[in-house]
Amino acid sequence: MLSERIEGRLLCALAMAIAGAGCSSHAQNQPGSPPPPPVEVTEVAASDIPIFSEYPAQTYARNLVEVRGRVAGYIEKWLFQPGSQVREGQPLYILDLRPYQAAVQQAAGNLRQSEADLEFARQQVSLLQAEANLAAAESSLVKAQQDYERLKPLVAQDAAPKQDLDAATAALHAAEASVRAAKANVETTRVSTKTQIASNEGKVESLRAALRNADLNLEYGTIRAPIGGLAGDTLVPVGGLVTPNSPQPLTTIVPLDVIWVRFKISESQYLALERRRRQRATDGASLELVLADETRFPHTGRIENTQNQVDPKTGTLELQARFPNPEHALLPGQFGRVRYQTEERTGVILVPQRAVQQIQSVQSVYTVGPDNKVLVRAITTAERVGENWIVNQGLQPGDRVIVEGLLRVRPGMVVRPEPYRPAATQPARNGG
Repeated sequence: MLSERIEGRLLCALAMAIAGAGCSSHAQNQPGSPPPPPVEVTEVAASDIPIFSEYPAQTYARNLVEVRGRVAGYIEKWLFQPGSQVREGQPLYILDLRPYQAAVQQAAGNLRQSEADLEFARQQVSLLQAEANLAAAESSLVKAQQDYERLKPLVAQDAAPKQDLDAATAALHAAEASVRAAKANVETTRVSTKTQIASNEGKVESLRAALRNADLNLEYGTIRAPIGGLAGDTLVPVGGLVTPNSPQPLTTIVPLDVIWVRFKISESQYLALERRRRQRATDGASLELVLADETRFPHTGRIENTQNQVDPKTGTLELQARFPNPEHALLPGQFGRVRYQTEERTGVILVPQRAVQQIQSVQSVYTVGPDNKVLVRAITTAERVGENWIVNQGLQPGDRVIVEGLLRVRPGMVVRPEPYRPAATQPARNGG
């Protein structure tokens, strides 16, 4: 069996130590021998342990915004401090506004002139004059018709000269022609007036748009924060020229709540993560973030999305997670480690890493028997949990494992066991 082969190799490696231990043990039994050396031991027990995976990670800002000018101008005022928190819509820069104020006044004057022309066209003065002329011509036609009707029977009875009838007939024809001309003039004037009104209406709309554009340019002369977040340093000083097509932004704004974290896992780890998601019927694993100073970030995050393909060069896949950051404690570009629970082991035995010795490929620990004699045990370990190893074989619950004082003991030596007292308790973490 595997344990027998391991024990055989361990016995060969420790043969000389065991031989020397016999002499040491015999010397301890002699009168006047030194007292048993003290050692610190821990009594192992079976427990349920969550297993975590851990990966290097870096924070970044997904919605970083570059602040740029929309109009050209020279900066007159700078209204924020680099590294300060700005709110959405807060003024950051003010350009020289005088050219844009003059453009607004000019556009407003042009609009008022065009509106006056439109109002005059809507009064239809020319059309009213043409209609009045038509009414006068129609009145003259009625009078000429009446004169003709009165003279016609008189001439037939030789009561009036024929010359008067000829004159009345000519006047009637002239009046009819005048009416036709007046009607044509009314129609022409009506069409002309309608065209003039439409033209002036279009001109008014165009000038209103020009005024709105001038107002926008004046408004863009005050450069505001497009989003809320942490402002960077200004890259254009007071007096500097701002242009809309400049390759250099004025400054940058980074939203800090939330903060994004990216990390990479192998293809097999990604498949295991997806299986765990399906088993738990959840949208994503709850992540912890361990910072560069080994402190744990107080808020947990979740995996939001992954890249759309595995990197063929490294065989890894990038995952992107989102963490709440209400205190704005995290900044983009910080390094750390993300960790999440991959499984939970039941009934496992843990021993401190410092208690495990390794000779070639054989791992072993020193234990203290009921008679306080040191025994050597070959073990096999699995995952690392914090400062401990999971032991698969070689130990049983209740065994007392020596943690401190390993350099002073040998197999078979009598020792004075004391409870192990860790120097400092650190947050448990697993290697990924």
